Amino acid sequence: MTPVELLVSGANALGYAVAGLFFLRFWSRSRDGLFMAFAAAFGLLGIHQLVVAWHGAASEGLAPFYLLRLVAFVLIIVAIVQKNLRKS
Repeated sequence: MTPVELLVSGANALGYAVAGLFFLRFWSRSRDGLFMAFAAAFGLLGIHQLVVAWHGAASEGLAPFYLLRLVAFVLIIVAIVQKNLRKS
C-alpha cells in the first residue's frame, strides 16, 4: 500500500472508532441494546479496516476479512429487527 492509502485507511478506522464511541455513550445513557450493537459493529468495522491496512488492500476480499465485515453488518441487522419486533 502507498502511504496515502495507509493514511486514508487509518482515517477510516478512526472514523469507525469515533462512531463506535458515540454509540457507546448513547448506550450508557439509555441502556438500549440497539446502541450497543451499533457500537460493537462499528468497532468491528474499525478493526477490519486496520487489519486490511496491515495486510494490504489486495487481501480485503479474503474470507477472514470479509467475514469480519459480514459479522458487523449482521449484528446491525439483527439489532434493528429485534428492536422492531419488541415494539409490536
